[in-house]
Order: sequence, then C-alpha cells, then structure tokens
Amino acid sequence: MHQSIPPERFFAYLTWQEVAAMPDKANTVIIQPVGAIEQHGPHLPLAVDAALGEAVLGRALSQLDPTVPAYALPPLCYGKSNEHWHFPGTITLSATTLLAVLMDVAESIYRAGFRKLVLMNSHGGQPQVLEIAARDLHQKYEDFCVFPLFAWRVPNCAGELLSDLEQELGIHGGDAETSLMLSILPDQVRMDRAVKEYPGQLPTNSLLSMEGALPFAWATRDLTHSGVLGDATVATAEKGEKMLASVAAGWVQLIQDIHQFRQPQMWRSAPTALSQTDSGN
Repeated sequence: MHQSIPPERFFAYLTWQEVAAMPDKANTVIIQPVGAIEQHGPHLPLAVDAALGEAVLGRALSQLDPTVPAYALPPLCYGKSNEHWHFPGTITLSATTLLAVLMDVAESIYRAGFRKLVLMNSHGGQPQVLEIAARDLHQKYEDFCVFPLFAWRVPNCAGELLSDLEQELGIHGGDAETSLMLSILPDQVRMDRAVKEYPGQLPTNSLLSMEGALPFAWATRDLTHSGVLGDATVATAEKGEKMLASVAAGWVQLIQDIHQFRQPQMWRSAPTALSQTDSGN
C-alpha cells in the first residue's frame, strides 16, 4: 500500500494509539500528495501525475533526517483534470469536490492534533484549488500552517537537461515527464508511440499566453491532437533519474524548512495596529 513511501513514514500504517502518543505533533509534517488520473498522450499511462508525485515524495522521505518527524498520507490520485476530459480515460473531480475532500482531510489532521499540513500537488491543472483550501483552513484555524506546494517548484536541474523550447511549451507528456516515467516505471512507457507536438495556433505578437502572467483559458484539445504538449521522442531514463534526484533533494530541504517553520503573527505584537490604520483613513 505504501508503494515508494518508506513504510515507517506512511501515516496509514500507524495505530491510533501511536498517533495519540506522538510527541510534538504541532511540528510534525503531514504531507498529502495530490495527483491526477488523466491522459498523457499515446505513450504514457493515465497515472503519470500521481506516480511522479509519489516517487518524488518517497525518494525525499527516504533521504530525510530520521530526527525530522514527517509522514505521507495515502495519495489522492484523482484531481481536477477537466481540461483533458475529451480524451478517453481521464477521470476528473470538480473543483468543488476536490476542495471539499481536501478540507475534510485537513480537518481530520487538525482534529488529531497536527498543525503542519503540506498539500503536495503534482498536476498543473489544480494549484489554485489547493491554494484556496490552504488559505481557508488557516483563516479558520489560526494555528494551522498549511502549505499548497507544487512538486516541481523546488530547485532542480531540469533547466540544464531540457531545451529552451521544451521548458517554455513542453508542459504535458513531453521530455520531462516521459524521462521521469522511464526512470521510475519504464515498463509502462511506450516509446514506440512517443510523439513531438507543441501547442498549435497560439497568439503571436500578443500579451496573452497559454500560461504565465496573462493567460487564456484552454482545454487540451484546443492545443494538441495527440494530447502531448512537448517532445517525448528525446526522453531518456538517464535524464529522468537526474531530475528525480534533484527534485527529491529539493523536497528534503523543503520538508526540513517546514518542520522549522513558525507562522508569522504580527497581530499578536501590535493588536491595535489595524484599528489605528483604519482611523487614519
């Protein structure tokens, strides 16, 4: 059941007595992986996002200092994937369903006495949902530290291994994801079906872009015939292993930082500051 997560770091293997007796629960890091089951082109399985997130977390937890208390919850494999639902096999939750599930899981973790929860996202179509959940949870429980984090934003070596074009437009089923899958699940990659397809008909000479500061809404079929956005044909397991190692190393540091994190509470030291500001207006 724990897959690549070290069994001693797998929350679901604990008994309720062990959870109740756990010391310093306020600074124990609980991590909820959130992935997706969605199309990734003709050469990759539907499980890419869920599998890669779990692989990164498992590698990181296996390298983490044993004195740092951190546990992985069972992965939430389904996510908000409706941009891909025109491609058969994609399974999607609505934004409201995903938000409700995250809120319920978080409430359970808080009720057990934990005060640090990481929402570890490995699917690009849902970071906003996790950010809303995190903000609402902290607003409700001022001592609850919630971190909506995207798996791939830790420092890593991907920029050294991918072409400039791939870094800009290869966002789905391209070199990076295919290389990573060749590293962790090579038997599930059909390299004989790998394709190279970059987004078509993007606006030119425009401030608008597919992603970035000024994006437009899109569904995957608007941009690609194959479901791939990138070049999967150049992927290698060697590149995948290098990327996996570097991302996992970033997560080791990140989990340590979260363990040491203390929530800023400026309002405690200046309780009248807000009213003074308001009166000045």
